[in-house]
Order: sequence, then structure tokens, then C-alpha cells
Amino acid sequence: MWIYYVKIAIFTILATTLFVSLIRRLVLSFGILDFPDIERKKHQKGTPLLGGVGIFIAFFLMLFYIKNDILSGNLETSHWLGVFVGSCFLMIGGFLDDKFKLKAKWQIVWPVLAAFSVIVGGVNIEKVTNPFGGTIDFGVGDFSFISSIFIFLWLLGMMYTTKLLDGVDGLVTGVTAIGAFVIFLFTMTTKYYQADIGIASFVLFFCLLVFLIFNWYPAKIFLGEGGSLFLGFILGVLAVISGGKIAIALLVMGIPIMDVIWIMTTRIKNKQNPFTFSDRKHLHFRLIDLGFDQRKTVLFYYLSSTIFGLSALFLQSRGKFFAILLLIFIMMTIVISFNIFDKKNKNV
Repeated sequence: MWIYYVKIAIFTILATTLFVSLIRRLVLSFGILDFPDIERKKHQKGTPLLGGVGIFIAFFLMLFYIKNDILSGNLETSHWLGVFVGSCFLMIGGFLDDKFKLKAKWQIVWPVLAAFSVIVGGVNIEKVTNPFGGTIDFGVGDFSFISSIFIFLWLLGMMYTTKLLDGVDGLVTGVTAIGAFVIFLFTMTTKYYQADIGIASFVLFFCLLVFLIFNWYPAKIFLGEGGSLFLGFILGVLAVISGGKIAIALLVMGIPIMDVIWIMTTRIKNKQNPFTFSDRKHLHFRLIDLGFDQRKTVLFYYLSSTIFGLSALFLQSRGKFFAILLLIFIMMTIVISFNIFDKKNKNV
């Protein structure tokens, strides 16, 4: 069995290296670059975008190569087709935005289409575990209304979390890789064994590990709009279809998710557009402004994601619930501390 996974890892590494390198050359030749023209952007020169396209191609090429294993579980071709079509929408929208700088009302169209594609493909959640005992039923059937609404909102939330988190080199790539690896470990356990989801998560992990070499500070290529959305989308999908194990993704992405919720709530409160307004209030920017360099900031996120993500492997439903509460407490403490710091600076 281990030889099989070694082979998959090697092929994934080669495919990702090839396609990311190719995309980088093409993007440089066409001039689709991100320039450090605003305060939030800390890179020193124009950096190629569309790196997510290389991940997208390598990931689905590998899934096609091992399609018999991917279809060996409960998932059908239509499910994976929905995920693929949704990913294509993100790549198209991402290219258009990176090239032509779409307005916010057009940017949101592509994540919405991606989420709908998954639902139309038949992905659903029949029930989730209640941390206080029993289960919560979402209904039966491919188009259960409650399940569809939940999946739609969940995927949009995950996509916008990774999109807004993509402000420091290697941050989104690494955190998503940790999430993919935790899901792989989880689905390989005897109790929750799902080889199809495990293999897909394994492939995603190595795609991201290779891309991280290109994306680590100082980045040689960025994910781009489509890439940052794609990582949240695919991690969200894997969490949903791996038995509805939403808690794993919440623990891995907990601090980024709560950071996004806090930032968007603050912007709405201040009558600012939560999608188009830009500032340096995100936690990763705050840490950099406090004196952390980019690498230390990224490693802080990696450490928190790893600790809370791995805890999901050992905690039961109630334990995961309390771990999420602990994450909320930590984030609220950080937010309150920064607010006090801001008020003191204003009074100086």
C-alpha cells in the first residue's frame, strides 16, 4: 500500500512542478503580474499571478489518472464532475479578474456558480454529529433544501476566507495543505476510513507542498484570484464529502475564518463595503505591523492550524466543539487586545 502512495506522491510532485513552471512562464510572457502599488502589498516587484491554475491542472489530472480509486467509494462520477465544473468556473473568473480587474459584483458570480455546481452534482449532507449527543438530520435526497443551503453558505465562506487570507506569501497555500493532510489522516483511520477522499486529500497536499516552494517568501508566483478561491473551495468540498466532517476544517481554518468574520462585521458596522474595502486590519497584517516578519507570521498560522487540526484526530464530537470554543476565545482575546492598542495609539 505504501508503494502506491509513494508513486502517487512522485507523480503529483512532477505534475505540479511542470504545470506551475509552465504557467509562470506563460504569465510572465503575457504580463499578468501583481505590482506592489498599494499599502497592503509588501512584495518589491511585479509577481506572476494565476499560480492556482497550475495546481488546478495537476490536481484534476492526477484524479483522472487514479479515477478508479477515486470512484471506489460512495461518491459518483456526477459528484466529482460537479466539483470539477465548479473549479473551472473559479479558474475562468480568476483569470478575468487577474487580467481585467473585475468589479466586486462580477467577482462574486464565479464563487456562486462554483458552489451551485457542487450542489447540482449531487453532493449533499444527510446529517451531522451533534456535539451534545445524537445527530442533526438535514433531510434525505440529492437536493435536500437544508443540505443545499448549508453547503452553499459553507463553500462561499471557505472561499472568501482563503481569498481574504491571501495577503502574505505562502500563508493560504500552507494552511490549506495542513487542512488537506489532516483530512487525509482522518479518512485513513479505521473508524472513518474513506479511501477515495483520503487519496484526493493526499494529492491536494502534495500539489500544495510543491506550490509552496514557488510561493514561499519571497514568492516567485502568486495563487491569483482563482487560486485563492479554489483552495478554500476544494478544502471545503473535501470536508463536506468526507462524512460531513466540518469540524476538522473549522479547527484548521478557525483563526482565519474568525478573522474574516470580524473584519467583515467591522466594515459593515463602519458602513464600508466588506468585499471591496481594503485595509491592514487582518490579523496577518497586524502581526507584521507589530514587528513580525512574513515568515514568522506565516509560521504562527501554520502552528495554530496544525495543533488544532491534529486535535481533531483525537477528540470526539464534544471535544471538537470545546476546541472550537477555545479558538473563539483566543481570537476574541486577540481582537480585544488590538482594539485596546488602537485606542491607546489614538490618544497619544
